[in-house]
Amino acid sequence: MGTDASRDRLVKFLDPVVSGEGLDLEDVTVTPAGKRRVLRVIVDRDGGVSLDDVADVSRAISQALDAGDTMGAAPYVLEVTSPGVDRPLTEPRHWRRAAGRLVAVELREGGTVEGRVRAADDSGVDLDVPGGPRRLDYQDLTRGRVQVEFRRPGDADDTDDGDDTDDIDDIDGDDGQGGASWTST
Repeated sequence: MGTDASRDRLVKFLDPVVSGEGLDLEDVTVTPAGKRRVLRVIVDRDGGVSLDDVADVSRAISQALDAGDTMGAAPYVLEVTSPGVDRPLTEPRHWRRAAGRLVAVELREGGTVEGRVRAADDSGVDLDVPGGPRRLDYQDLTRGRVQVEFRRPGDADDTDDGDDTDDIDDIDGDDGQGGASWTST
């Protein structure tokens, strides 16, 4: 069975488990790691995921995998995590979750647009760009990425006080809840 077929089989198997925990399955990868394999499952939802959410879904995934033979007999390590800020924005839900964030968008016709996500729906995204608001339909986009900002406009501490310890904004992409991941062997 090919790699794509294995991945598709895992996605089909894990999607109801993850959905049952109230989360979206964003990606599944299996990579070799010595004598073991690493099964990485990326989950998300509106409002982000907490470490408790990741732990709960990790237990549910582990139980489902232990009950079947989806991963075969070879040993593996299960990692469940939330997506990072570098995840490409490919689905309407990704754009919706990026509301308020600065993004760079590659256009299908060529060129790039940078702006702040105002809102997103099933057909496109509204951005604040220099010169005013702009509506982009998803069919006109090739990819989008959230831009890392060290200080967003309107932050409570939007002054230069010489203390940069509170100036990093959410570099791990989970809205300040820390990197949510869980590893199980």
